[in-house]
Amino acid sequence: QVQLVESGGGLVQAGGSLRLSCAASGLTLRSYATGWFRQVPGKEREFVAAIGWGSGLRKTADSVKGRFTISRDNAKNTVYLEMNSLKPGDAAVYYCAADDSNRVPHSDSATYGYWGQGTQVTVSS
Repeated sequence: QVQLVESGGGLVQAGGSLRLSCAASGLTLRSYATGWFRQVPGKEREFVAAIGWGSGLRKTADSVKGRFTISRDNAKNTVYLEMNSLKPGDAAVYYCAADDSNRVPHSDSATYGYWGQGTQVTVSS
């Protein structure tokens, strides 16, 4: 059974940083695409960043490029999202997702078959 567990969300002031973690069981993340998405009430789920297999090709949304970095620790089977220079507009529930049918990072949420429960990020102005 595949399980993704996010952690690291919380309340931070604008300009601050947070690091989200996504720990996986039942699936080896280094072999597949893993992504971070975010969602606010009443809006569509938004792609944030993704990392592919092996050496880790990355894809990052323009809205967070230069501020957010996705990475992976293969030994811990965990993917991270380092978020810097946070803005109030970054506040959302952040979800980790894995796509075991694809090794290349991508932003199509429909093909990610495994999702975590989400972690709340709140940014105060």
